[in-house]
Amino acid sequence: MRRLTLSLAAALIAAAAAAQSVPERFLTVKDQVKAESWQNALDTMDALDLEAGRPANQKFQPQLEAPLAFYRGVCDANLDRVDDAGADFETFLLLQPDASIDRSVYSAKAVAAFEQAQKGMTASKPSLARAYRQFPPAPPEAMSAPVTADWGKGPVIWLMSDGEKASWAKLKDDPERVNFVKAFWRAREPGDNHAFRAIFERRVAFADAELAQDDKSGARGSMTDRGMVFILLGPPAYSKEVESSRSSSASISDRSAGSRISASGNDAPGMTTKGGSDSRSELWHYRKGLLANGTSYPEVTVQFWWKPGRADELFRKDEQVNAILAAAKKPA
Repeated sequence: MRRLTLSLAAALIAAAAAAQSVPERFLTVKDQVKAESWQNALDTMDALDLEAGRPANQKFQPQLEAPLAFYRGVCDANLDRVDDAGADFETFLLLQPDASIDRSVYSAKAVAAFEQAQKGMTASKPSLARAYRQFPPAPPEAMSAPVTADWGKGPVIWLMSDGEKASWAKLKDDPERVNFVKAFWRAREPGDNHAFRAIFERRVAFADAELAQDDKSGARGSMTDRGMVFILLGPPAYSKEVESSRSSSASISDRSAGSRISASGNDAPGMTTKGGSDSRSELWHYRKGLLANGTSYPEVTVQFWWKPGRADELFRKDEQVNAILAAAKKPA
């Protein structure tokens, strides 16, 4: 009986510790920022994002979103990660549009990044992340669209496994296809929860509206490489166009390990860079908090190349990127 009592007490203590882990970690973030321990604070925020994503702790997420975005901005600015800081402060200002920054408390770097983000909020073209935030949810009719033989050729193809693609190709009539689609979504959202599909449909609609190429093919934005990455990973923390040439490179950087994996020009297997003065190149940067659970890379940058007037795009599909995209095919 004594052993049972001790075990029960230990379980209760562990449960209490788990219940306090989110607020405790948030206090740790505040202390680390105050101590100017920028990288440690970012690492703690990554851990806090994962902890707050657990079903029992999701009630904390709305409370954490704005302050964590602000603290990330402060840390990134002081680490000279200008683009990250701008994206962080922009996220914060979307949630707290009338907020200001205390010049007497925060560094000149943080203040400059904050004020630059404020100016950027009035720019004519919003960032992908901001545009997506302002994009409406998927309409109800998107969730109940009729199933046709073309369903498996549309943007849902980015979610389908090889086995599902093979099974779909063997179906002979619409009743079979309807049953397949029901089973397909049921496997990804147990019960009556349609949150996963609602996010998918919203991302598809956004990609079609914002990511279509300026070519004559009429290809949907959701069927481009950028559309595929957007559907699987969602909006990047920030995106930007960069000067493009045959020496352009795609890379994945590991902040914690300090390593960098990259490929340049035609050195990557199967990659042909569309260089030239009329080429366009765009970088999409994702932090760990934006990646699927189980992803081992703290941050990822995906680079695209394309030429105006052409429907095809290119981004580096290496082992790491493929693993990240595969992990995003199913909800956590």
